[in-house]
Amino acid sequence: MQTVRRIVLGSSAAALVLIPVGPPAVAAVPGDAPPPPVVGGDRLGAAGVQVAPGPGAPPLPSGLTGKSWVVADADTGQVLAAFNAHAQLPPASTLKMLFADTVLPRFPADEVHRVGWTELQGMGAGSSLVGIKEDLDYKVEDLWRGVFLSSGNDAVHVLANMNGGVAKTVVDMQARADQLQARDTHVVSPDGYDMDGQVTSAYDLTLFARAGLRNEEFRGYCSTRWAQFPGAVDKSGQRGSFGIANTDRLLGKYPGLIGVKNGYTTNAGATYTGAAVQGGRTMLVTVMHPASSPKVYDEAAALLDWGFAAAGKVAPVGALAEDLAPAGKPAQPITDAPSPPPAAAPSPPPRQPPTLRPEPVTAAHAAADGPSAATWSAIGLCAAVAAAGMLRLRALRLRAERRAQAQGREELRGGPRTRRPDRGAGP
Repeated sequence: MQTVRRIVLGSSAAALVLIPVGPPAVAAVPGDAPPPPVVGGDRLGAAGVQVAPGPGAPPLPSGLTGKSWVVADADTGQVLAAFNAHAQLPPASTLKMLFADTVLPRFPADEVHRVGWTELQGMGAGSSLVGIKEDLDYKVEDLWRGVFLSSGNDAVHVLANMNGGVAKTVVDMQARADQLQARDTHVVSPDGYDMDGQVTSAYDLTLFARAGLRNEEFRGYCSTRWAQFPGAVDKSGQRGSFGIANTDRLLGKYPGLIGVKNGYTTNAGATYTGAAVQGGRTMLVTVMHPASSPKVYDEAAALLDWGFAAAGKVAPVGALAEDLAPAGKPAQPITDAPSPPPAAAPSPPPRQPPTLRPEPVTAAHAAADGPSAATWSAIGLCAAVAAAGMLRLRALRLRAERRAQAQGREELRGGPRTRRPDRGAGP
């Protein structure tokens, strides 16, 4: 039997990889090779709470309901505590961190792109949108504000099409996840919208945040609270604009918070990764699928408080994996103050989200098993296929870009579909 994997660039097949699949695996017997080691350490592969308190360590917050969470020191990479760190769960819009870490370095902020109708198609029903219109020009920096502040799936799809297409971007994101040793992540859609088989983990989301925050532009966008976004052209030919606000409800409220990304879908529930700097230390927290959506912020804030208080008083229970990508330009320390991207036109701040109020909660943790040995084998095989396809895709992308510059972009006629308020990947 053969499994056929088709890697698509735009609408044409770029490569066809035939993978022979052998007979079903038999049960392991004594003497067989052990399963692959757990990324970050064995304790992170175990179900339940993992913490190693020392003298004077504060207790973990009570009443946590997230199905999975991680608290880590972003600078040292030490995981201070975790709960089902490698449980594979739907990501919602927190997957946009991987999208940004993958695509953001490829286009200068001041590059101007005219949006075609086809680039706004293919989004899931109820997707969160920033409000991009066809046949209008947008700077790349505006598109990224649409991604980070409004969690706009329309902005993601435009940038993905600039990157060679949605299918190619998915392949690029999976390859980047492999470089980061994010082995719990399977990318199906670049915007995080609910799709069959699309999963990640609290551990992997923490890796994406840590990698992204080392990029100055990434830090600037995710820390921006509000901005002006280009609007339509009026009858006099003048281009208007409108205000957009960051949907991260801890930004501007939790001391020292510098981002990173929130998300919500019906299937994923609420997901959140946040980073804050206090006393020269940067703490990262990820919470996935608490008992109710508003609790994701309360539980993230409580875990950030605990992380800062527990640092130096607990032994690490694991570590964040290092990037396997070839060495390049040295990354800036995450503890640097975030530098904003090129300034947008100033505007009065929009209405701020309501102040968070503590809610009585009960412990309702759901244990999750770690990946099986068969899953690790499948992931390894997929990584090998992605690596082989990437060499071919890089050449094809360069060829496609040259062709696009010479011929221009072909656009279909019509108008974008009207969409309902967000019930898909978004805040």
